[in-house]
Amino acid sequence: MSSWELAQVNIALPVVPLSEPELAWFVDALDAVNAVADAAPGFRWRLQTEDGDATAVRAFDDDRLIVNMSVWASVETLADFAYRDPAHLAVLRRKREGFTRLGSAHQVLWWVPAEHRPTVAEAEQRLTLLREHGPTPEAFTFRTTFPPPTGADEGPLSGHDDWFCHA
Repeated sequence: MSSWELAQVNIALPVVPLSEPELAWFVDALDAVNAVADAAPGFRWRLQTEDGDATAVRAFDDDRLIVNMSVWASVETLADFAYRDPAHLAVLRRKREGFTRLGSAHQVLWWVPAEHRPTVAEAEQRLTLLREHGPTPEAFTFRTTFPPPTGADEGPLSGHDDWFCHA
């Protein structure tokens, strides 16, 4: 078992509130897609409220944005779910119908110590880091990935970038 897991966050800006009929296709798909994610190989955790999803979570100083944050065993297990699962792909294929294209990065990946569950504040800081510096080992993308930290002096607690935990 690795001492590191992969965290991801992606944000989206709906063209209308989720309560509007134009986004019923998205809202209706949430439970099924979340159930597939929860059962997917490599899935560890996802951000959710008592409603079972994270659509009510507010972040990034914009109450209109919706947040999806999860933790996975590896880049490969997340990619398998995100880009190969039919239920998730069906939603991805329709994203232009219901969501505004953001002018900057909307998704970021980063390594966390095993069993660490990131906060929305951590995710905001990682996305800001990616937007300001491009892909780095601390904040990267599917296109430009980095391996988990290694080395004798690095483990889940030592050598961990905890600067983001104290902002």
